[in-house]
Formats: sequence, C-alpha cells, structure tokens
Amino acid sequence: QLQLVESGGGLVQPGESLTLSCTASGFTSDYVAIAWFRQAPGKEREAVSCVTASGGLENYADSVKGRFTLSRGNAKNTAHLQMNSLKPDDTAIYYCAVPFDRYYCSGSRTNIETWGQGTQVTVSS
Repeated sequence: QLQLVESGGGLVQPGESLTLSCTASGFTSDYVAIAWFRQAPGKEREAVSCVTASGGLENYADSVKGRFTLSRGNAKNTAHLQMNSLKPDDTAIYYCAVPFDRYYCSGSRTNIETWGQGTQVTVSS
C-alpha cells in the first residue's frame, strides 16, 4: 500500500521557521521523487518544490524562493521542507506527493499518483 505521511506543521509567528517532513512507504524503489504542494483557504493547490529520486531539485513557487529549502532525508524515501522567514501568506495545508513517474519531478497536480493527508501550517501573530 502506497502511503505518504507528513509531519511538522503547526502555528508560528511571522518570521519564524518550521520544518515539514514526508515519509513515503510501500514503494518498490527506495528512492522516489517527492513533491510538496500547498493549498490556502479559497485557493487552488499549488506546487512548491520537488526533489527527484536522484536528488535534483525543482522549485515552482516564486513566493518562497530564498526562504524554503527542500532536501532528502538520511532515511530512504524521506524529504524535508525547511521553511524560514514565514509569512501569513504561507498559511495553508501542505501536502507531500509522489508523481506517477516516481523518478522525475512534476509540478502538475494531474501528474500526482499519491498524496499525503496534509499538515496545517498557520502563520499568525
């Protein structure tokens, strides 16, 4: 059974940091591409960043450039999204996802095979 589990969300003040983690299980490969999307209230789900199976990075959201960093974890099929200098506009449910390709990244929702359940990030003073 393919499964993605996110952790690390929470309530923070503007300017603070959070690290989200995603663990993928049930895949035949020890390394799959892992993407992060987010969905703010009343808005469409948007791609944030993705790491390929080999560790290459693709960044999609201009609004997080220079503030968010995605990396692979030491454990197999894990990825961590380090979010610094958080802003109220970053408030959203954050989802990790694996594309159908499983090796290469995709920033399109229609190319996603498996979604995590999501973790809430709220940035508010």
